[in-house]
Amino acid sequence: MIIRDLEFRGIRIEHLGMYFEELGAKPMTATFPYIYEAENWSGQIISEEEISFTSSFKINSVQVRFCAPDDHTLNEVIKNYRFKTTRIGG
Repeated sequence: MIIRDLEFRGIRIEHLGMYFEELGAKPMTATFPYIYEAENWSGQIISEEEISFTSSFKINSVQVRFCAPDDHTLNEVIKNYRFKTTRIGG
């Protein structure tokens, strides 16, 4: 099993979980770590903390773990997940 951890900032946990579900995973837990299982891979929302850049500018930082049996599957899942988390400024 290959494991890769990533950090996402400024995206709500509810949305990160929804992205796992949109990629075909089913939620297995309702508390930390939030675990999502798919046929050939799994994902976890491990933790969340608040980061302060200034006294008034704060965002969340969420640790997300991806697990898959091989590099190809893992890279595909992460690519598709990152596509969903992409935010375009205007």
